[in-house]
Amino acid sequence: MAEVCDPWPVELCCKAAEDADEETLARWTLVASQILFRLSGRRWGPSCPITVRPCKQSCADSSPPGGGLWFPGQSTGGWAPYIGADGAWRNASLCGCASSCSCTELCELRLDGPVYDVVEVLVDGEALVPEAYRIDNGNTLVRTDGECWPTCQDMAAPCGAPGTVCVTYRAGLQLDKSAIAAVSELTCHLLKGCNPGGGCGCRANPNITRVQRQGVEMERADPSLVYADGRTGLPFADLWLSAVNPYGQPSASRVYSPDYRRPRRTTWP
Repeated sequence: MAEVCDPWPVELCCKAAEDADEETLARWTLVASQILFRLSGRRWGPSCPITVRPCKQSCADSSPPGGGLWFPGQSTGGWAPYIGADGAWRNASLCGCASSCSCTELCELRLDGPVYDVVEVLVDGEALVPEAYRIDNGNTLVRTDGECWPTCQDMAAPCGAPGTVCVTYRAGLQLDKSAIAAVSELTCHLLKGCNPGGGCGCRANPNITRVQRQGVEMERADPSLVYADGRTGLPFADLWLSAVNPYGQPSASRVYSPDYRRPRRTTWP
């Protein structure tokens, strides 16, 4: 499961940030980023870099059960006849590499997205320039330099060896101004608790929720109830969480297909 390795960008406007040294500021900014990443359903990025060994999507992979209809001289994939709105017979392409929107074959690799950015693409041990590819639909790596992805690769060889294709990328949705404002508020809150005179942030919350003395009664919210709902207790951070993850999902919903070959990822050593 994806995690956060680098702190999100912040715009801090609190005195605690001005008094903190660079190391302390970086540490608590990363902590705030990790907390909001998890509370927002692990969808907002960027995550830690992920290196995968994807397989090129072949034309036959997208054919329906039983296969498509193949016609002589047709080498780009399967076709199926259908009657158009004008009553004329036509052939619908079943090839996953080409579509009605493209005049030529598209060389694509499917990644587990959403893709935040691509760190590096290695083909036969050589890094491709960023102009040689692009990301479509948040999860499709498209080759744009006129070349095509290898049809297969040596999965037993390590990344960078001849005959291999390795893609390193970071997953997550792009951070907007509201996400930056939310993580900035939480970072300031954590920094205040680390100051000698601070009474919140990373300091332990008091166990007392109600105080009554000399006719004056004061009641404060139980922080454990706030945290149980997947909230921070901070107004803007919780407003952002309510907007991007209103149902408190721990991760994004996924639909799995037995016909889809997920990219291979080495997890040990």
